[in-house]
Amino acid sequence: MSNKSMNNANHLLLLLVLFALTLVSQGHAQYHWGKEKVTNLHFYYQEKLTGDNTTIVLSGRPNDNASANFLTFGAVSVIDAHLTEGEDPNSALIGHAQGLSVSVGQEQLMLFFAADFGFTAGEFNGSSISILSRNPLLETDRELAVVGGRGMFRMARGFAFLHAVNVTADITKIEYNVTVFHYE
Repeated sequence: MSNKSMNNANHLLLLLVLFALTLVSQGHAQYHWGKEKVTNLHFYYQEKLTGDNTTIVLSGRPNDNASANFLTFGAVSVIDAHLTEGEDPNSALIGHAQGLSVSVGQEQLMLFFAADFGFTAGEFNGSSISILSRNPLLETDRELAVVGGRGMFRMARGFAFLHAVNVTADITKIEYNVTVFHYE
């Protein structure tokens, strides 16, 4: 057998092995994780900016700006916002959004938002989704990425459509419609 024929045979053998491994890994992943499922979630994100029991705290600001606030470029904030069933802040609490926001826009008001939306009531109690995305604050309607989760939402991916319901100097109230792809 010539060297060229031997190389072709080796390449063919390598391709067959890779193909077999791909089939086995795909079959194993399906067995291990179960069937893919789509879940739609609807809730309200309630952030209190002032007064007692605020749910967002400015934790870092640019060195050269002592009067910086949450929206100043370079500001870092820590969040523990309420997730409620309804628009009314007194409606049933179903969880908390805990994470960070960083003001990253120099020319446009833009946050980088990273948070774990942990559910503490209802069907998804003990589970969470992770959102990691840019968040253009001046847009009434926007979309953020779901990049993971825990519990029932392990290996989650998806998207969250946000609608700003009420934004003032004291509160931020945002309606979330989330589509999550995960495994049963």
